[in-house]
Amino acid sequence: MSESTHTTNPFSAVQTPAVGVKIQHLSKSFGTVEVLKDVSFEVQPGEIFVLMGPSGSGKSVLLKHIVGLELPTSGQVLVDGKDAAAEETREQVRMALVFQAGALFNSLSVYDNLALYPREHRVGKESEIREKVMRALQILSLDNAAAKFPSELSGGMRKRVAIARALVMEPQLMLYDEPTSELDPVMSATIAEIIATLKEEYHVTSIVVSHDRDLTLAIGERVGILMGGKLLFLGNGAELRAPKDPKIADFLSPKIDVKNPRFRQLET
Repeated sequence: MSESTHTTNPFSAVQTPAVGVKIQHLSKSFGTVEVLKDVSFEVQPGEIFVLMGPSGSGKSVLLKHIVGLELPTSGQVLVDGKDAAAEETREQVRMALVFQAGALFNSLSVYDNLALYPREHRVGKESEIREKVMRALQILSLDNAAAKFPSELSGGMRKRVAIARALVMEPQLMLYDEPTSELDPVMSATIAEIIATLKEEYHVTSIVVSHDRDLTLAIGERVGILMGGKLLFLGNGAELRAPKDPKIADFLSPKIDVKNPRFRQLET
C-alpha cells in the first residue's frame, strides 16, 4: 500500500487482527425441542461466511451462541480459540452484532446512537469518541446524517447506521442478522457491497445470516445451510449453484405450483 493511499483510506485508521470461529458438535435444546443438532464448521479469520436456511432452522440461535448470549446444550463454540460463552472472551475479542431491525434508539440522533457504546464504556475522551463516530459515518457515506433521528431515515439508511454503529466498536468479528431484509434490490446490493468492502479494506471476519440468494452468491466465500437444526450443506458458491440435495435446490430456487400449493403440506 502506498503512503498516499494509506493516509486517505478511512479504514486504515484502525488495525485489528480478524479472528476465526470454530463450531464443534453444537447442539441446543429448549425443553424437548432440539433446535441445533450436532452442528460443526469453521470460519477462517477475515472470511465472509454466509449462513442460510429456512425460517426456524436455528440460524439466529446459532448466532447467539457465537456472541455468548446462549449456552450450548452440548458441544462448544470457540472464537479466536476461546470459549464464546466465557466472560473473558467478550473482554478480549471485539465482536459486533448488526441486528435485523437495526435496533436503533429512536430518541437519539444518529451521532448519539453511535456514541452510546463508547460513552457508556468510557472508551476515550469525548474528542476521541467523536473521531471514531465520524470515521464510521464517513466509511458508510453517512456524514450528513449525523444530526438526524432514525425516524427520518429510509430503511436502507437505518441499516447503514446500524453497521456504522458496529464499526465504532472497531470489531474483529462482525455478525449480521438478515442485513438485507425489507430492502429493495438496489439497496440490498448496496449492503452486500458494504459487507464485502469491510472485508477487503477493514479486514474483519464476517458471519452473515441471510435468506438472500443473490447476496450469498455474490459475496459468500463459503456457505452453510441449516435445515431442521442440521447443517446440510457446507461449501463455496460454485457448489451452491448446483446443489445435489433436492431440499437445498428447492430452498434456493423454489418452484411455484398453484395447483399443488406447498402451504397445504406444511406442519402445524
